[in-house]
Amino acid sequence: MDFTWTPHRFVGGALALDVANSVILRIDPSRRIDRFASPQQMDAFPEAAGEFSAERALFGEVTPVAAERRADFLVLREAIDRYFRARADGEDDPHKLADLLGATAMALRGTGTGSLEAATARSALRLLGDDQISRLKTCRNCGWLFIDRSRNRSRSWCDMTVCGNRVKANRHYRRSRDGGPSAGDAT
Repeated sequence: MDFTWTPHRFVGGALALDVANSVILRIDPSRRIDRFASPQQMDAFPEAAGEFSAERALFGEVTPVAAERRADFLVLREAIDRYFRARADGEDDPHKLADLLGATAMALRGTGTGSLEAATARSALRLLGDDQISRLKTCRNCGWLFIDRSRNRSRSWCDMTVCGNRVKANRHYRRSRDGGPSAGDAT
């Protein structure tokens, strides 16, 4: 399946989270899509990250993952997802942290500083040491990880223009279908 890396694909707020979010609908195994299953999409990711990622200024231009390193990069992606998803759920599992640290060490030892692997590993380590980790959330619609940078920490969606609108439209449809109050009525 071909698609384009758009700004919506980089709503995590950190490169490490954007990499973890390369699995679409991770929370629904029957509809799950791994965008990195296609080598072409994995190769196109660094250029798009350089344009859209919130951390693009920190890491600059990054190079694609070498073919022989892809399996290790996917181990890093999965360790990032497991650890930060657990943290978003209020869990601080030392085994998941150890797996994440091991995967970041492997990525940093095996690559140059300008690689997507190294930038992703550094992003994950940066997030670990940042107070923003307390703002980590999981989107209530798609399950993506994101940093809630809203003033009152009330954001529920990774991206209001996509996930938020989908949920609101679905809720409006259900109300209309079920004869509940319309969107214009006071609730």
